[in-house]
This record gives sequence, structure tokens and C-alpha cells, in this order.
Amino acid sequence: MRPNRLRDLLDAGKPSVSTHILMSWPGVVELIGYTGQYDYVEFVAEYGPYDLYALENLGRAIDLFDDFSGMMKVEQEPRTYLAVRAIGSGIQNILFADVCTPDDARECVQAVRASTPAAGGKHGVGARRDVGYGREGGSKAFVEALDRAVVALMIEKDEAVRNLDEVLGVGGVDMVQFGPGDYSLSIGKPGESGHPAIAQAEAYVVETSLAMGIHPRAEIGSPDQAKRYLDMGIRHFSIGTDVGILSNWWAQNGEELRQAVDGA
Repeated sequence: MRPNRLRDLLDAGKPSVSTHILMSWPGVVELIGYTGQYDYVEFVAEYGPYDLYALENLGRAIDLFDDFSGMMKVEQEPRTYLAVRAIGSGIQNILFADVCTPDDARECVQAVRASTPAAGGKHGVGARRDVGYGREGGSKAFVEALDRAVVALMIEKDEAVRNLDEVLGVGGVDMVQFGPGDYSLSIGKPGESGHPAIAQAEAYVVETSLAMGIHPRAEIGSPDQAKRYLDMGIRHFSIGTDVGILSNWWAQNGEELRQAVDGA
């Protein structure tokens, strides 16, 4: 079974750096891997189109690089199906969206962990890509790989913040990510990213997760945004998104070229 770079870093107490993609073209993963700057790539499947063949091809692209792993962000439903298919494709770690209650968190952990008495999960034997299409299915190595898969939760609703101790206390949660956009909706303040209540909730999520031994992660758009989170004790970051990078480049350079052409 392939080593899990993100899990290795968490176990060693070291920081991690990732980036996001919405495109399911594996060439984008290869471009990221060639830089040698990222520990893992997150496929934000909640927002991008894909099929099961695309997941396997993303897994193959990740496997081209040593010390590199993948994460997939999955929406609220169907959590278990998507988690199993992502891991089976070779995307080793899962970020679950829209977690609100301890039962939600427990369901997320169970979707990833093996269905053994010790692990208490619901992830059964499969003949998928992660086990060589059956070569290691149901083996001790398979169970260990599922134990080492990183379970990350989006804490992005008011209910989740209010239930945070119970949500994170279910056992088996490795990382958390605060979601200010959805949180602002859930408290009736859509689009008010600078509202003090949002900053207060984010700080509470970070402080609580650190106190409980769970790793908080921050999503940023540029390196200069990291300092605030570093000062909060965060050591795990995901920077940029493919579509955002392209959109900003096209807007900025298109405007500059248009001005040059129109002024000629």
C-alpha cells in the first residue's frame, strides 16, 4: 500500500502545504507535483464535475510523485459512497463538508475506517485501485491504510460551532477547517465576511481543536495571508484554487492588454 504523506506529517508534528483543484484533468495534478512544493493536492469534488474514471486518473497522477498524497472534499450526501470511491481510487484522505452534529462526525469517521471490531468503521473489502484491484483487498495492510487515512471535517455551520466539543470528541477526527462562507449564511449574515461574529467563531474553532489535539487547517489565497494563522497556532495550509488562479490571471492581464490595444 502507498505511504500517506499527509498522515506521516501529522504523526511527526510537522506542517503541511496543499493546494486545491476543481478540474478533474490529471495533468493539473502533474503540474502541481512537478513543483515539489506541495505535500498533497485537494480535489474539491463538492464543486467540480467528475466521474469515477476521473477519480482513478487523479489517483494515478498523484502516484507519480513520491512524498505526495491526495485529499477529496465530499459533500453532505452521499458521504459514505463518495469516501469509499475516493479512497478506492487512490485519493487517501477525505474532507467532509456540512458536518453539524456528533452523529454526522461519527458517520464520516466510519465511512473511512475499516469495518473491523477494532476500527468500528463501515469501509469493507473492495477490489479497487487502492488495493491493486483486489491484490491486497481485506489484508492487514488495507486495514492499516484506512487507519492512516486522514479524516478532516468542515466546521462551517452555526450548529457545528455550538456542538464543537461533542463533534470533535467522537474520536478519529484528524483535521478541521473553518468555513466562513457557510457559517455567515447559517447565522443570517450572508456575504459579511468581516463580521466580528465570524472571526470569533473561527478563533473558537482553532483554539478548541488545538486544545483537543486535532489539527486546524487554513485556506489562504496568497502567502502573505499565512501570518495571522501562524500566530493562531495553525501549521497546515491550503493555498489557491485552479479556477481562481485562472480567473484572476485572465481578468488582470485581459484588462491590461485591452487598455494597451485600445490605446494604440
